[in-house]
Amino acid sequence: MQRLRDRDSIITAEGIIFRVYGYDHPPKAYICDVEYAPSSVYISTDPRALRDGGREKYYKFYADEGLKFVRKNYPKYSVYYEPLGTSLVGVKEKDIHRIVKPELKFRELISEESKDVLTKALKSIFDEVSVGTGLSISDFGVFGSLLHGFYNPRYSDIDLIVYGRKELNKLRSFLEDSYGSGGVLENEFDSPTAVSGKTWRFRNYSLREYLKHQRRKLIYAVYMDKESGRRIKVEFEPVKRWDEIGSYYEAGAKVRRVGWIKALARITDDSDSPFIPSVYGIEVEKILEGERITDIIRIMSYVEEFRMQAFKDELVYVEGNLEEVLSPRGRFHQITLTYCDRYYDQALKVI
Repeated sequence: MQRLRDRDSIITAEGIIFRVYGYDHPPKAYICDVEYAPSSVYISTDPRALRDGGREKYYKFYADEGLKFVRKNYPKYSVYYEPLGTSLVGVKEKDIHRIVKPELKFRELISEESKDVLTKALKSIFDEVSVGTGLSISDFGVFGSLLHGFYNPRYSDIDLIVYGRKELNKLRSFLEDSYGSGGVLENEFDSPTAVSGKTWRFRNYSLREYLKHQRRKLIYAVYMDKESGRRIKVEFEPVKRWDEIGSYYEAGAKVRRVGWIKALARITDDSDSPFIPSVYGIEVEKILEGERITDIIRIMSYVEEFRMQAFKDELVYVEGNLEEVLSPRGRFHQITLTYCDRYYDQALKVI
């Protein structure tokens, strides 16, 4: 079986589409997020969910819909993850029907003749970015409805992947210069209208704070497409190159939930913050609530909203799960932001 990484897609015999989630997986299996299901097995009443641009109708899962759907209807799509001592949504190698690779699909879309206004816009964006950054076709991938061929040219977004830390830095530098210069790309979060009408559930992280943090990430753009007359949302999602991938846990490591914590911390390392999980090296300056632990060394976030949330030397407020990591070489503590009962109490923000 070929090696997979974050945002590669696994399709099962039922047609359910899983996104490989992160880089650390059990042997012969992949931890996944459930993204889409065909109308033959699932129908959503959410008006946002329908994807009808292909030969078959698909529906997108939002929030924890996919998790609940799989647990109820397809419990076999579960894998045991030893460090946590629990089972997570995932797919075993023997249950993989087909694999779709974002970098190969991107190459195909760029190389073939454009079929519609959306793929024409994709090529124009790539031309603009590649000239401005020096990045090549091999540095990018595509995900979402474009990856699976059920996009609608009239209203689908363009979801791109940029592979590698250095490549991401080049891209962000280009986008920073491009925004506000009268070019074809704008920062999606430059205007409060970007979040108008957005349902917001986080209790300790306001929508106003979200707008501010998203704006400075720079990877969320809007493309002014003249041919369609449409403002097309464009995302550039960071994924690690193969040579950047490693495990966050030693062999034999165990993770134990300790409790809930609120703290102020200084970011000491942000090199893995753009990826999933988003990992931040920290020095805790003050524990506001929870056990007074002295060896908390990192924040690990599996929450999309908290990716690339803070940069080196910045002071942050963090609230989430305090965990103890026991490994053959010793122990330390981490603050983990992830799916849990208090999901919307979690926070990570610059103060």
